[in-house]
Amino acid sequence: MGTSLNTVFIVEDDQSVRDALGLLLGLQGFSVVLFADAEGFLAARRSDWSGCLLIDIRMPGMDGLTLQKRLLESGCSLPVIVMTGHGDVESARQAFRTQAVDFLEKPIDHDKLLRAIDEAFSRQSASQEHRDRQTETTRLLATLTPREREVMDKVVAGRHNRDIARALDISPRTVEVHKARLLAKLRVNSIADLVRLSLQNRDSGQV
Repeated sequence: MGTSLNTVFIVEDDQSVRDALGLLLGLQGFSVVLFADAEGFLAARRSDWSGCLLIDIRMPGMDGLTLQKRLLESGCSLPVIVMTGHGDVESARQAFRTQAVDFLEKPIDHDKLLRAIDEAFSRQSASQEHRDRQTETTRLLATLTPREREVMDKVVAGRHNRDIARALDISPRTVEVHKARLLAKLRVNSIADLVRLSLQNRDSGQV
């Protein structure tokens, strides 16, 4: 099942609430996919789905907070909005600890819901842009030769040209050539940009 970028996945065991939310969001131009329980959502979920998730806390079987936690642990990037008819501070804290966009109490305020969905889509877009940048950077890094990669690692570590040349048994002029080539391949304009790129990828586990 393909889904568009503005899809709202609703997981709610109360059919009347589920259908009312689906109608409301459909009239607002959103694509809506409905699930009666967490287990049904997990069974159907695909890794390429995008949009946001609107989940009820109290449901038969797996509750909404457990679903939210399981999705986070599995690396799912769908932003989550939690809704409940039995709001309490501890439930809200748990929801926000697992990165909920918002915690809405029933009856749902439509304006608050639409604002939360807008925020969720903004997060989804930012997350996708970050993943796209990481993918492109990884692709560019793969174009470096082993020698260029050695030079890059030493440049990022703060080594000077003469130190790098001595360590790699090449001339300082050759170090400069390698630096110019790797900067061009990675599409960065300065050593500072190179350091930033390297650190970002190291933090993401790509380097």
